[in-house]
Amino acid sequence: MSAQPATPPSTAQQHAVAWLRRAIVAGELRPGDRVPQEEMAGRMGVSMVPVREALRVLEGEGQVTYLPRRGYFVTQLRMGDLREIYALRELLEERAARRALAALDAEVVERMAQAARRCAEAAAAGDVAAELEANRRFHFALLDACEQPHLLRLLRHLWDSTEAYRALYYNVPDERRAADDAHERILAAVARRDADAVVAELDAHRARALDVLGRILEGDA
Repeated sequence: MSAQPATPPSTAQQHAVAWLRRAIVAGELRPGDRVPQEEMAGRMGVSMVPVREALRVLEGEGQVTYLPRRGYFVTQLRMGDLREIYALRELLEERAARRALAALDAEVVERMAQAARRCAEAAAAGDVAAELEANRRFHFALLDACEQPHLLRLLRHLWDSTEAYRALYYNVPDERRAADDAHERILAAVARRDADAVVAELDAHRARALDVLGRILEGDA
């Protein structure tokens, strides 16, 4: 498997960041895995310097963790950490969604619909990385419309810190289908401008993902 994105970014560091992100979301690098820097540099076709710079960027996002004398590892979270992160997302996403719906336009709804279609196509093809990218576009098409930069910065950090866990979730075929159904319900509520229904659907979507991740991490799924 190649984790290289279709359109390589313009600098070696950006290329390395994009490559490593895709390796994480595709499940090539899983939570707890050590990131072998020399091997990664060879596969990317770059020197060690941009790989180290990329790892520092991902460390700042919470996607990797540095352990002295051991190196970088894909961040491994406990269920307690995930529950805390998802609880924070619940609070912040409700605020963002309600503010977004107050001034929503048809362009935002169409962007969400396009992203939902791309999610379904990627799910049908079993392309987890593409589905994760489309899933993020779907949710942030709505959330970005709140136009609250500090709130959105916090939300993006929370999403970044759990990206490897969303990859585990989307690697379950039944959950890919369930996510598509959830997106359709969210989109319908957004189109109606029904704020309470949007928040309820977002909460249910998030709660299901957290429950499934709990079973995966406990080895029951």
